[in-house]
This record gives sequence, structure tokens and C-alpha cells, in this order.
Amino acid sequence: MDIGLLLPFIILIGAMLLMTRSAKKKQQQAAQMRDRMEPGTGIRTIGGMYALVKEVHSDTVLLEVAPGVHAVYAKNAVGAVLEADEYERIVNGEDHDADAPVVPDDASSLVSDGGVDKTDLSKTDSSADDAETGDAKRKGDTDSK
Repeated sequence: MDIGLLLPFIILIGAMLLMTRSAKKKQQQAAQMRDRMEPGTGIRTIGGMYALVKEVHSDTVLLEVAPGVHAVYAKNAVGAVLEADEYERIVNGEDHDADAPVVPDDASSLVSDGGVDKTDLSKTDSSADDAETGDAKRKGDTDSK
């Protein structure tokens, strides 16, 4: 057989091995992260819910999703194990960075009202007069032809 025909297949097989290797490594890292869970740890599920771990079992975890509200989740549903200060900041809205710049929710607060030219897009009587003048011009144009 010619080596030129086998080379694309060899490259394809090598690429597939590299991709499966990286996927397996990510799965191992996720399993290690889930093994770090212990009661009292804050987590985020893959659905985006934040909760505290109450009990850890072999395949499931008991989570406190609200004070006094418990739910059983599969360990695979845990998306991230959070540090204690990060969990508190997210859940309770505590801001540790008081020196950080404040970013407004919208751009309207970035411009002063004195320099803003607001355009009125509503129809007025003058626009109706302009339309009538335009109609008259058009009628006159057709008469002259």
C-alpha cells in the first residue's frame, strides 16, 4: 500500500486519541472536584442553583436550597464547588470590593441631560403640511408632462 493513502487515516486516528484523552482528563478533574464536597460546602449545580451541602453519599448529595428546604441531587449535577467567601458573596450579595468602580445598569446615566438632543419622532401638523405640499408638487409634475 502507498503511504500517501494511509497518512490521512493515521492523522485522523491520532486526533481522535488526543480528543478522548482531553475529555477523560476533564472528567477526572470534575470527579476530583465533586470529591472535595463535604457538609457545609457551598456549591452551584449545572442548572445554576446555589446550595449548601448537608450530606454526601456515594452517588447523591443532600442540599439545603433554602433555610429548612432540603433536596437530594445526583453528584453529577454539581457544576462547581465554591469557596466559602465566594458562596457568601453570591448568595448574600455581600460586596468585598468597596474600591471597585461602580458600573451603571444602562448608558443613560453616563450622559448628562444638558448635552442630549432628544428627537421627537411623533407626527405633528407640520409634517402633514409637508406631505400635502409634496402631493401638490407631484400632481403639478404630472400635469406638465
